[in-house]
Amino acid sequence: MCNKDSKVFNMLDNMGLVSKPHRCPIPLSNDPDKIVIPTGRTPNEIVKNLSYVMEDEVPHSEAQSSPLFGGHPSWKQREESFKLKSNMKVHCGFIQGGGAEMNRVDIKYVKKCKFVVASGIFDGYDLPHQPSNISLRSKELFCFLMVVDEVSLKFMRENGTVKEDRAGGKWVGIWRLVLLKHPPYDEPRRNGKVPKILTHRLFPQAQYSIWIDGKMELIVDPLLILERYLWRGKHTFAIAQHKHHRSIYEEADSNKRRKRYARPLIDLHMKIYYYEGMKPWSSNKKTNSDVPEGAVIIREHTAINNLFSCLWFNEVHLFTPRDQLSFGYVAYRLGDAFKFFMFLNCEYNSLFVLHPHTREHSSPIEWVKQLDELKKGNLKESRGGLGLFTPYPGDLDSVVLPNVTRTSKAG
Repeated sequence: MCNKDSKVFNMLDNMGLVSKPHRCPIPLSNDPDKIVIPTGRTPNEIVKNLSYVMEDEVPHSEAQSSPLFGGHPSWKQREESFKLKSNMKVHCGFIQGGGAEMNRVDIKYVKKCKFVVASGIFDGYDLPHQPSNISLRSKELFCFLMVVDEVSLKFMRENGTVKEDRAGGKWVGIWRLVLLKHPPYDEPRRNGKVPKILTHRLFPQAQYSIWIDGKMELIVDPLLILERYLWRGKHTFAIAQHKHHRSIYEEADSNKRRKRYARPLIDLHMKIYYYEGMKPWSSNKKTNSDVPEGAVIIREHTAINNLFSCLWFNEVHLFTPRDQLSFGYVAYRLGDAFKFFMFLNCEYNSLFVLHPHTREHSSPIEWVKQLDELKKGNLKESRGGLGLFTPYPGDLDSVVLPNVTRTSKAG
């Protein structure tokens, strides 16, 4: 945070005007050294083999277009990707020539990483926050990997201490920096979804990963987190419940009010989901909520979890970058095949300390209220959200979105 912003934040905090997160006790084990790590991997019962589309199939109408990181999946390919089979091949980012390349020194380093705490900072919005209460066992077991772009690396060098080891690896404290060259998207928010959702693609040798947003400071030993949220209940995927919203349509309404993306494009995104059968959350559903708090994701990298992550990312690539709108939809499409543990939001607040960004992100596309503003202002993204501008094989004009009951004034 710059000095001016920091002074303002501290002044408001001292006046009691900064809302404090609600925390609750977590039934954590006491000693990381006594945690018994499961042997082997959770068996893949439905999807046995998962492979990825690596070359872009550019439509004839866009013959001069360069490859996109997420490719040009057709509506038919998207629909087929939700039909579970033993052997599957899906789009999952990292199309050849689409950007987000790692340096060889980083590729070599992450090959040894079986247990990962991952985070990411893009466009210089944060500086790395050093984890606390980390046991010696976890320091030896986990790789702490901070994915950054070149803008953020430059910002860190100018505002912090970046050290380089003999092999050429770059470090900020416990964090090993992993540079992604050639950002695949125009929007930093969309770029940030690459390491967050596609952790298994960046770090293919990892068996377990804990993702935390760059603004978070981890204050609980990662072994205790894996034991509490995965191993104890025999889960393989855990994520926190959103503090305020359970329906994606309420979350979309909040996104529009808070200017998180172009309003008409959020509406179009939601119309597609509603047309495809995604109902508002109710107590009749099997899940606690359709909307997660996406700042922390705890995973075992099983085939079904990797497939979920691919399909989740594909939705972010095709539509708006608001991943909280897509999570529940993909879970709905996969049904009982994708099992996840959604824990209370107050527990999430007990795992981390939330720090304000060094500066707030604002993009012109977030202020758009009418579609013609995108054309007049040349605000349309060139490499993301292509599904919002590709003719949809259904009558979306007849779709009336469900009414939203605003349950809170907060986001």
